[in-house]
Amino acid sequence: MLTNKVKKGPRKIKMRQMFDKISSNYDLMNRIISGGIDIKWRKNVVKLIAPKKPKKILDVATGTGDLAIALGETLATEIVGIDISEEMLEIGKKKVKKSPWYKNIKMKIGDGEKITYPDNYFDAVTVSFGVRNFENLDKGLMEIFRVLQPGGELIILETAVPQNFLLHQLYKLYTYYVLPIIGSLFSEDKSAYKYLSSSANTFPFGKAFNNILEKNGFLVKGSIPQSFGVAFIYHAKKPI
Repeated sequence: MLTNKVKKGPRKIKMRQMFDKISSNYDLMNRIISGGIDIKWRKNVVKLIAPKKPKKILDVATGTGDLAIALGETLATEIVGIDISEEMLEIGKKKVKKSPWYKNIKMKIGDGEKITYPDNYFDAVTVSFGVRNFENLDKGLMEIFRVLQPGGELIILETAVPQNFLLHQLYKLYTYYVLPIIGSLFSEDKSAYKYLSSSANTFPFGKAFNNILEKNGFLVKGSIPQSFGVAFIYHAKKPI
């Protein structure tokens, strides 16, 4: 049952139900859909954060905790993963127990648009494949800004659409037609992978997303395309 820490808007309810439904096959699907390259992308996120030696990290829309667990390599003393899907978190908690950094990682039910931590609490915030599912993107980014300490780092890993003509066509073919078929083979909720593919194709990326970050007060340090532009890592910080 969803706690009162998560505001239950119509879209949020739909998102929670969708991710609860696909939770049991979510990790397998990620590996199949990306060919396992998503693991490398998360490692790239960790490489950006590690030199800053953050002590407190928040992983928003943590899902089954892949990034939260990978962030253990930074040796942060407190890593908090929040998500609105209890089923995803339950899987994540089991994975955390097997991690060498399990004592430093907490998995909690929570809403990225209404974070239950005080202002300026975290040294760094990460989001992997989660911002495009926010009910209100600006509200979510403003909440992240609020809980980051001045000078704190924000790293977002999100899908994008490759701009090379041939890759662009192949990407559209894959996401609109192949991905939903693969999803239907492994998931009871066929509509979930139709949503995930359509949202990946329509969410702003590159310069457009950098503009959104700047509008919400962040200083953009860089946006790094991954695997020929099928994803981007956005690096920003809260001004001092």
